[in-house]
Amino acid sequence: MAAAVACAAAWLLVFLLPGWSAAQDEPSAAEYQSRREEMVRLYITGAGIKDQRVVEAMRNTPRHEFVPKKERPQAYLDAGLPIGDKQTISSPFIVAFMTESLDPQPTDKVLEIGTGSGFQAAVLSPLVKEVYSIEIVETLGKNAERVLKRLNYENVFVKVGDGYQGWPEHAPFDKIIVTCSPEEVPIPLQEQLAEGGMMVVPVGKRHQQTLYLFRKKDGKLVPESLRPTLFVPMTGQAEDERKVLPDPANPALLNAGFEEGTDKLGFVKGWYYDRQVKWRSDEAEGVEEANKSAEGTAHIEMVNDVPGQVAHLLQGIAIDGRFVTKMRFGGRVRYRNVKPGLDDDDLPYLALSFYDKNRKEISTEYFGPFTGSQESWKDLEKEIRVPVGAREAILRIGLFGATGSISFDDMVLKKVE
Repeated sequence: MAAAVACAAAWLLVFLLPGWSAAQDEPSAAEYQSRREEMVRLYITGAGIKDQRVVEAMRNTPRHEFVPKKERPQAYLDAGLPIGDKQTISSPFIVAFMTESLDPQPTDKVLEIGTGSGFQAAVLSPLVKEVYSIEIVETLGKNAERVLKRLNYENVFVKVGDGYQGWPEHAPFDKIIVTCSPEEVPIPLQEQLAEGGMMVVPVGKRHQQTLYLFRKKDGKLVPESLRPTLFVPMTGQAEDERKVLPDPANPALLNAGFEEGTDKLGFVKGWYYDRQVKWRSDEAEGVEEANKSAEGTAHIEMVNDVPGQVAHLLQGIAIDGRFVTKMRFGGRVRYRNVKPGLDDDDLPYLALSFYDKNRKEISTEYFGPFTGSQESWKDLEKEIRVPVGAREAILRIGLFGATGSISFDDMVLKKVE
């Protein structure tokens, strides 16, 4: 459901479950337009994006032109897609959310770190005066430049280089957008942001990041946290300076039973891409016995009544299949009145996808789909083999476009010695 090693995207990749096929003919121009309208309805305005200039930019930017031909049938899903060279294009919602957070103005000069496919720069193009975009992977940078020129984005300028250093010849910038995650904001980018300017950047550990909006005041960055997220790491000098590294030989979930609650913004701690998720506490007033948690005193619930609307929660885990061969995988689930969404395959799952060193999906273990009603908690647990080539994994739980309600508790992902 949806998203490079260099710097290109929020990592929220499509994963294929039984019954879903990627082998589709390329849509017509009219079909692309229809899918783009549906994308805006479900994943942009339907997910809370309010800036009408940003909405129109998303509606008018042909995302399918920025992905490989074989990925084009999936171009208007709310999902990251592979674009080659270990890179991905961010999901439409993330692009729209970051763009709206940047508050783009017609007079702005914007620096983008991580050109990737060129899609984010294309979305910004009609909203600002100029976009200066840097890509560390030469093949990606050159290809994005060609696509942007072919589509007549004349105010976008691309160069190949390490985004850590910024683009000092054109500084200062009114806005800076970083589409990959450093552990800390690089000093050159801080220096190249104009006084009073704004920067949107995901910062933090490899699999636990926060998307921040920084405003420069009196020469210093003032942070505002926006939401938990998972972006690919910023490589080059930023990765060389990373102090906290994951331990892929000992994978573990954070807040597996949801007992740690939510952060100050209301997002479930340790998880990200929170869409239509409610944290439920047994200690809240008036909670009936039938609605209590399976374990402990808390769980999460997702409710959706719009077919195709996204409702899910994700967590990324570092894992190395050379050191971890088996795991216990599962959780507890209950659901009510679950029906397929726009497609018969829009149904709830509990899914764990493994990725290799190039972030190519190797395999997916899953429970589901879940349909109808299961009023009491159902235990789901099994022992699984970890592919030897696995280097990362993403756990996804949710309705995934289905309607109804579903609750999860006591998630399990433990190494078997």
